[in-house]
Amino acid sequence: MVHNPHLSFVIPVFNEQKNLLHLHSAVQQVLHSDLLDYSYEFIFVDDGSVDGSWSILQELAAASQSVTAIRFTRNFGHQAALTAGYKHARGEAIITLDADMQDPPEVITRMVREWYKGAAIVYARRRSRDDSFIKKHTARLFYIVLDHVSEVHMPRNVGDFRLIDKKVLAVINQCPERARYLRGMVAWTGFKSAFVDFDRPDRHAGNTGYTWAKMFKLAFDGLTSFSLFPLKIAAFVGALVVMTGALMFAYITFDTVLFGKHYPLFKWLVTVMYIFMGVQFFLLWLLGEYIGRMYDQIKERPLYVLQEVLNGNRESIPITPHHKTDDTIQP
Repeated sequence: MVHNPHLSFVIPVFNEQKNLLHLHSAVQQVLHSDLLDYSYEFIFVDDGSVDGSWSILQELAAASQSVTAIRFTRNFGHQAALTAGYKHARGEAIITLDADMQDPPEVITRMVREWYKGAAIVYARRRSRDDSFIKKHTARLFYIVLDHVSEVHMPRNVGDFRLIDKKVLAVINQCPERARYLRGMVAWTGFKSAFVDFDRPDRHAGNTGYTWAKMFKLAFDGLTSFSLFPLKIAAFVGALVVMTGALMFAYITFDTVLFGKHYPLFKWLVTVMYIFMGVQFFLLWLLGEYIGRMYDQIKERPLYVLQEVLNGNRESIPITPHHKTDDTIQP
C-alpha cells in the first residue's frame, strides 16, 4: 500500500559526483540512529550536471525505491531545482539541503524535534561559515538591506537548509512566480518558525557551483520580489535632483538680482540636462527590470524541463528498526 512518508529530503545536485554517496549514507545514518519511526524518501534533482552525478543517482534509484532521481535537460538554477523537488515531495515534513555536505545531516534530528514541537518552519541558522571575507560580508550586507526594505521579515544567516511542514509546501507550490527566491517565499507564508543553530563546515569534495553571477541574480531576485524599494530609489533620486536644481536656480537668481553678477545659463542647463539624462537611464533600467519580469510571468513558460524521472511513482520506505534509544523522536 502506497503511503505518504513522514520525511522528504529534497537535494539539488550540480556536479556533485564525489559527494552524493557520502551524503546519502550520512543522512541514512541519522535516520537509523535517531529517527527510527519515520518513513522517508529522497528526491535528488540533477540540475544539468556534466560530471558523473546522474550515473550515481541512477544507481541509487535502482538500489532503493526510496530514491527519486529527477534530471533536467540543462542547468536551470538552484531555485528551479528546489522547486522541482518540492513539486514531487509527498512528506509530512520536507527538508532541503545541499549535496556538498556543508549542510550537516546530524542537524536534521534537531530540526525534526522542533517540527514535532509545533514549528511549521525550522531554519538551520549558521553560527559560523568558512567563506572569503568579501563573500561573507557582502552576504551580511545584503540580508541587512533586504530585511530593512522588505515588507517580510527575512531571517539572517540562513540559507536553503530548512524544514517546512506540508501545509507550508502547499502554499509554496501554489505560488506561480518565476523569479523565485524561496528563502523569502517561505518566510512570506508567515507560519510559526523555529531556529536550529550550527557551524557550517567546509565542502566535503569538489567546487561550488554558485558563481558570483548566480549569487547576484539570486540577490536581485530576492530584492525585487519582496520589495518595491528599487522603485522608491527612483523617487528619491528624482526628488534630490529637483531640489538641487531649484536651489541652484534660486542661488543664480538672487546673485544676479542682488549683486548684479552675470551667469551664462547654458552652463547650468547643460549640467542639469546631463544629470537628468543619467536619472532617466537609471529609471529606464529599473522599469525595464520590472516590465521584463511581468513579461516573463505572462509567457508562463515552464520553470524547468524534465528529461527523466526515476521512481516517480513509488512507495515510501519505512525504517526497519534495529534498536531504539530513549532519544528517538516519535512521529
